[in-house]
Amino acid sequence: MTKYVIRRLLGIIPTLLIIITISFFIVRVAPGGPFDGERALPEVVKRNIEAKYNLNDPLIVQYGKYMFDVVRGDLGPSFRYKDHDVNFYIFESLPNSMILGIIAITISIIFGISSGMLAAVKQNTWMDYLGMAFAIIGISVPLFVIGPVLQYVFAMKLGWVPTSGWFTSGDSWLTIILPALTLSAANFGTIARLTRSSMLETLRSDYIRTAKAKGMRSTTILFKHAMKGAMLPIVSYLGPAFAGIITGSVVVEQVFRIPGLGKFFVQSSFNRDYTLIVGVVIVYSVILVFMNFFVDIIYSLLDPRITYK
Repeated sequence: MTKYVIRRLLGIIPTLLIIITISFFIVRVAPGGPFDGERALPEVVKRNIEAKYNLNDPLIVQYGKYMFDVVRGDLGPSFRYKDHDVNFYIFESLPNSMILGIIAITISIIFGISSGMLAAVKQNTWMDYLGMAFAIIGISVPLFVIGPVLQYVFAMKLGWVPTSGWFTSGDSWLTIILPALTLSAANFGTIARLTRSSMLETLRSDYIRTAKAKGMRSTTILFKHAMKGAMLPIVSYLGPAFAGIITGSVVVEQVFRIPGLGKFFVQSSFNRDYTLIVGVVIVYSVILVFMNFFVDIIYSLLDPRITYK
């Protein structure tokens, strides 16, 4: 197990290197530049600014300098936001995205697993059909539709929560309810369907039938034996889901005006802010690869049959 963990950790390095390299060259070969706007700068001024940021150097030289800075933990200056560097904006906005993502995935897990288990136990009843109907709606309806609908109903019509913002009103904690519910919708649906199918398969297995034959209580069978076996595919899904809910919050952050990492990514893309774009991609990539790594470890703890060499 220790050798496997070390090997996986070492394998993360070339993965991130490839992602950084591809991202670096893609944003630089794309049409336009960070100083190309509706009002063109005088050519002399533009050349001086590009020289300041080493954009006149050959791409391979720029890449070498950038990688040297990245290794030192410096993601470089922002071409559009002059007050601070990329590190500042990422570490200022990442906690907001993390808070939103953690609350959203928690909602997804609690309600998804509960709905899936209830649907499996009450198979082919109205509870099963209702739970799966909500799951399909959560998966099918886009976030940019769910968000405004929730805003209209619960904020504008009922007035229960603010329409948007982030810890800016008197009841600041209320500002997170609608974006968290919006962001949790798709993962709720997927987790509910995964739980139902996995639970049904587990409940039909031989060891569950043996437990029933021995006279074990239904609640003991369900929560101690069946639930543990049914969790394996859900755990496999949760790693990428958590990373995806952090990286996929771009739409939600735009709709609810949350100063998160996704909002900065959109703005930097429109501004062609090379260093900020690649910096956000690096953060997203680190989250994704480490979440997949942790899922593999947790998976082996839940299922003793799995061994890593």
